[in-house]
Amino acid sequence: MINPKIIRQDPDMVKEKLKTRGVDPKEIDEYIQLDKQNRAAIAKVDDLKRQKNELSKQVKAADPKSEAGQKLIAQVKSINEETKAVEAEQQEGAERLNYIAVRLPNLPDDSIPVGPDEDSNVEIRKWGEIPEFGFEPKAHWEIGENLGILDFERAAKVSGARFVYYKDAGARLERAVYNFMLDLHTQKQGYHEIIPPYLVNSKTMFGTGQFPKFTEDVYTVESTGETLIPTAEVPLTNYYAGEILDEKDLPTYFTAFTPCFRSEAGSAGRDTRGLIRMHQFHKVEMVKFCKPEDSFDELEKLTLDAQEVLKKLNLAHHVIVLSTGDTGFSSAKTYDIEVWMPEQGVYREISSCSNCLDFQARRAMIRYRKEDGSVDYLHTLNGSGLAVGRTVAAIIENYQQPDGTVRVPDVLVPYMNGQEVIK
Repeated sequence: MINPKIIRQDPDMVKEKLKTRGVDPKEIDEYIQLDKQNRAAIAKVDDLKRQKNELSKQVKAADPKSEAGQKLIAQVKSINEETKAVEAEQQEGAERLNYIAVRLPNLPDDSIPVGPDEDSNVEIRKWGEIPEFGFEPKAHWEIGENLGILDFERAAKVSGARFVYYKDAGARLERAVYNFMLDLHTQKQGYHEIIPPYLVNSKTMFGTGQFPKFTEDVYTVESTGETLIPTAEVPLTNYYAGEILDEKDLPTYFTAFTPCFRSEAGSAGRDTRGLIRMHQFHKVEMVKFCKPEDSFDELEKLTLDAQEVLKKLNLAHHVIVLSTGDTGFSSAKTYDIEVWMPEQGVYREISSCSNCLDFQARRAMIRYRKEDGSVDYLHTLNGSGLAVGRTVAAIIENYQQPDGTVRVPDVLVPYMNGQEVIK
């Protein structure tokens, strides 16, 4: 959540920034009014309780049957009734205030472009040479089906659209990709490997910002109320929920390979074929916890860590910074890494690296104790390192050969038991 002090101290700035993220300024006006009323009501209740305590002392000292005693008792009763009324009003206002607060997105950082959607995103850098083919490149799903390593038809029979069976060399390639990623992150980049739960409760989903606003985007188990994780960011970030870390232990990095489950609500008609937009997919996630003054440097490092995977796979890609209208709910600044997909002739997102500042830490109550003994909220960051299915799709398309085979990237050959070509 946004620090309420920022909203109180500079409401015009908050309204201006959140307007670029689609928030009606009237919501901030209502928030400010409710916040004032809430604090006034709390102060009123405290004052009434103080008056009651003083009168209660007088009641004890007075004769309850006397006129003065009866008057004091009546005053205490009146204060009790007034206190209940004020508390009820305060509770109602606090609920509405909280309703607004938990649905406000993070404040966008000043360094990101202002714009309504992805058309306002800005390219930061490119890497690699776009491959040239002496033939018309095919789509990864066509190549995979022809090689017998991807089976969408049977998956649709079993589960429905946007599911897939990986088979033989396809399954080995998927496994090779995520093992390579995990080895890079843990052995070279300093991440602690985690195997987290795949089912989480609603409090955990709230902590990272998925709930309550995006409940339609996930799969929830009716019998228990638990949710299948849409990304490992959720259980990894909440690892320290409700805890206070020592400053000396920061920064700390986590990585995890997990399945991810998304309903893809609102994406009807988009990427209906292939591995780009699935209901179930694998992803290697990276999460960071750090001191506030370090978080933007950590964002740059995080993005470079994700890029390193693509560089070692020799896949052409570029990095873009997302505009205010395209940045995710919990993020203050996001870099997307997009890999070149030859069949479409465009770059497609394969990683999203975000600095959430203290937004998630406030929701999940993750703090750290400074050397001077004071306690403050730390900053959280997350990034894909990478989306595995999309990486497999990029490899198949970029490494396809004229005869329909697929060459295995050199760095993955050891993970494929020495196999150099998928036939």
